[in-house]
Amino acid sequence: MNVSNRPDINQLLLNMRDIKSQVQAPSQSPAALDVADGISRPGLNVQDTTPAFGELFNRAIDNVNGLQQNASALSSAYARGDESVDITDVMIASEKSRVGFQATVQVRNKVIEAYQDIMNMPI
Repeated sequence: MNVSNRPDINQLLLNMRDIKSQVQAPSQSPAALDVADGISRPGLNVQDTTPAFGELFNRAIDNVNGLQQNASALSSAYARGDESVDITDVMIASEKSRVGFQATVQVRNKVIEAYQDIMNMPI
């Protein structure tokens, strides 16, 4: 069993925290407030580097897809009798894939629920 090619749990947690911080609304600087209130300031160049929700969701879907493909490849290799693939690697990859998929489905469900709540609001 080769431990070096497994992702580190701390690295996964750092990635999740990074995505969480990107999703959360950043505090607005005074320059951003000037742009937000519609006042044009000469020479003001404010760029929003926060990725859009759709972009983050697409990244998450791509990540889950990669996890599923990895789990499938490891499972197939183990079924073929590849001695370099350990059953624990297969089970860990399968569980990561399952958890990632469930998390993505939950986010999708919350987005749909929020959309329905907004659509049902009286004007």
